[in-house]
This record gives sequence, C-alpha cells and structure tokens, in this order.
Amino acid sequence: MLEGIHTEEIIARGQAVIMNTYGRLPMALTRGEGSWVWDAEGKKYLDFLTGLAVNSLGHSHPAIVSAIQEQAKLLLHTSNLYWIPNQVALAERLVANSFADKAFFCNSGAEANEGAIKLARKYAKKRYDEQKFEVISLESSFHGRTLATLTATGQKKYQEGYEPLPAGFSYVKLNDSTELEARVNDRTAAVLIEPIQGEGGVYPADEEFLQTARRLCDKYGALLIYDEVQCGLGRSGKLFAYEWSSVTPDIMTLAKALGGGIPIGAILATDKVAAAFQPGDHASTFGGNPLATAVGCAVLDIMLAEGFFQDVQKRAAYFRSGLEKLAAKYQTAGAIRGQGMILGWPVAKSGPEIVEACRKQGLLINCVGGLTLRFLPPLIARETEIDQALAILDSIFSQVWNG
Repeated sequence: MLEGIHTEEIIARGQAVIMNTYGRLPMALTRGEGSWVWDAEGKKYLDFLTGLAVNSLGHSHPAIVSAIQEQAKLLLHTSNLYWIPNQVALAERLVANSFADKAFFCNSGAEANEGAIKLARKYAKKRYDEQKFEVISLESSFHGRTLATLTATGQKKYQEGYEPLPAGFSYVKLNDSTELEARVNDRTAAVLIEPIQGEGGVYPADEEFLQTARRLCDKYGALLIYDEVQCGLGRSGKLFAYEWSSVTPDIMTLAKALGGGIPIGAILATDKVAAAFQPGDHASTFGGNPLATAVGCAVLDIMLAEGFFQDVQKRAAYFRSGLEKLAAKYQTAGAIRGQGMILGWPVAKSGPEIVEACRKQGLLINCVGGLTLRFLPPLIARETEIDQALAILDSIFSQVWNG
C-alpha cells in the first residue's frame, strides 16, 4: 500500500516498475464514494467515466461492500472443479432476465469475447463443416486485447505490431446493411456487433441493420453475437441494450458493471448454441469464483429492484437534454449520440484539451478518437450532480471552444 504518499512519488515509483502500456493522467485516485473520487492530495472529482463503465452503481456502494466483506469471511476461491453456489445464483439471475438459457463465467470482457468467438466456431464446425469459421465484425469496433479479440476489433491501431493476425476476420461499416448483405455467406460462423459502439465513438446500431444481421445469420446458419461488455447492465437505460430493439442475439457477452469493480465476465447463450461446448472445450481458473459472483448477485439485485431503470432513464434524459443545450449553444460538430448513460458529444476539435480542462475543474470524462467526448456517469448520479457536470462543461466551453 502507498498510503500518505503524494502523486509525484507514486508516479515516479510506478514508472520504475510498471510496464509503459498506458498514457496515464498525472493523478492517483485513492478513495471513492457514490459519484465522487478523491486523489492522493485529497482533491475531489465528479466521476463521469466510472472506470470505463465498471462502477455503474458508483463507488463503495454499501450493498457491494457488504457482499465483498461477507463473502471474504467465507470463501474466496475454489476453482470450477466444484459447483459454486454463488455462480449458480448469478447464472439464474442472468438467464431469468435475458434471452439466454446458459451462462459461462470468466474474468473480463476480452475473455468473454474470446470465448464467444470460440463457441461460435465450435458450433459451426459441429453443425456444418470445417470451412465455416469466418467472423464478421464492424469497423471502429472494440472487442478486447487478446490476439483474437484485437483481430475482431475493427481498428488498425490496435493490431499494428501483432501480425500475423488470426485468419477468418473481416469488417463492415456500422449500419451499412448493403455491405453486410454482400459479406455474409456460407463460410460465416458469426456476426459480432456492439449494439452501441463505445470506444469507437458512441455510435448505436440502428434497427434496420440489426434486423438485417439477424436475417442473414438465420439464412446462412451463422450466430449473431452481441458484445454488451460496455453498453450492457443498465448502461443503456435497460438491463441489456438489445432490449431496445426487436432483435435477439444467439450469444451475448458481459463484463465491466457486472462485478461493480470486481473482475468478472460472462458469456450468455441459448441452449442450442451452448451445447457446442462440452467438458474440456473451454475453461477459466478464476471464472465465476465465489467472491466475484457474490458481488454480481448484489449488482443485479440492485438493478432489478422495482423502479431502478425508470429512474436511470429519467436521469439519462435530463443529462442528455443538458448536453444538447450546450451543443446548440456552442454550435459544436454534431448531435449528441448514444443511449441512456452512454453518451458521446462530437466536438471535431480540442477534445483532449477539453478533457484535461474538465479534470482540472474536478470532472472526469474522456475523449475517444480525439473527436468525441464520452460520458459514462454512474447510473445512480443525482440531478444535482448532473447539473454540476453541465456547469463545468459550460464554463470550459466558454473558455476553450471560441478561444
């Protein structure tokens, strides 16, 4: 523990021993409560990034703290050589509230997407033939950092230096139904879609595109996979983003908010698809351990309480309206994008500068692609806190945008 040490020393010691894989901001967060975090110097920040959509219920939520404490007294880990009661309970909650019949647990979104790709290929080979293995994903998508998931990620910058990449992946433009129609064929094992692209700029998939994907998958015996690692678990204003459309996937991946800060990932699938996995086909040492799944149960119990999502939708609409007024006031690059509490504000210029100015004034957000401000507030953020965030943004735009 590095308690009582100033940020400069933490950074210097960290640079000496930690691999240089992140462009970290010059700050070290040491405490959080609700929508707020504090750094090593005691400065307070309104957290509208929530650990990249992980702390969706805010920081140090009493129910999550209690679940961790109580489970830590009992049992932390056993491995999946044995049945894990909490894992069963979490799977029951997920299955009862989704299209799925079965769940598999792992440790992250990348692992969940890796497992989903494996499941789709195993299903295709068992039901069809060896030539059915291709995966179609979307340009500007993001699915993880493993070798397969960064190949599925439709952004060259994440793939450079890791060639040769695994074979069988290709990309189409989001919401281009014509291009998707031309690409899916008998060799297609799966179409992989984020219902709302997060890292790619907060772009939702439209209804026509999703319907086209579903129709083509049914026609060619391919599986439709939804990556809801970021946009799922309440982020869109419903438990799952797919609930906003008429289209249901065959496989869905989850992570981030599912553990409220404790690492966990999940693959959900229908019975027909899940049956492609048999003992020995896939595994995870830590996946779904007693601690992670105890917290997952606590998270879902909070989210599934009566009125929770109605409140999220109300606050999300309030926040979006405020952003839209600011975008109109400063005549920025385009309309506010997204759904619920995953929103993007295209600014076309000064994105990183605005993010840094927000940080200095006590608001944490980020910028994707250098052009879009991304907002991932806690689902429990109060209107007064939203007002504070909007006031900071207004102040900064008045200084930066026209300057």
